[in-house]
Amino acid sequence: MLPVKKCIREENMSQLQEISGSDLENIWELLSGSGYSDKAITYFLNRANMGSLPDADQVTELTGHCGDTMKIYLKLEDERIKDAKIQVLGCPGAIASAMAAMDLIKGKTIEDAIAIKDRDIFRMLEEIPGQKQHCIRLTIKTLQKAIEEHRLRNENNLQGE
Repeated sequence: MLPVKKCIREENMSQLQEISGSDLENIWELLSGSGYSDKAITYFLNRANMGSLPDADQVTELTGHCGDTMKIYLKLEDERIKDAKIQVLGCPGAIASAMAAMDLIKGKTIEDAIAIKDRDIFRMLEEIPGQKQHCIRLTIKTLQKAIEEHRLRNENNLQGE
């Protein structure tokens, strides 16, 4: 097991200070014992891409069949994803997969981003429990919905000119 404090980004420590060190280690052990890799647990605890972008060009929300909800914020420049944040109401699998996906899409063209598959996120996470694979799918569906909505809006804007 990786040292818990070593894996948590400094800017996120304040959010987690309310949780004692032994509680963090217990959370880590619980998630690890449930089948989450160290990398997936780190994404879950760090939540580096959690939040909103006030100047987002595209905001899209989607709720999965399990009840988890994701709201993605994309800042685009020349059809490239300049920045991405996501809000997640869900389990560790949903949070970890959403955080990994935001890392994966930053700097990519929207064409490259929409081509991302479940396996690409799974590779980033290394391992999550089998019953949490649908969390990755929800992340992909939310991203695809956001890009499709962006394309549709741009088409409508072009037709209106």
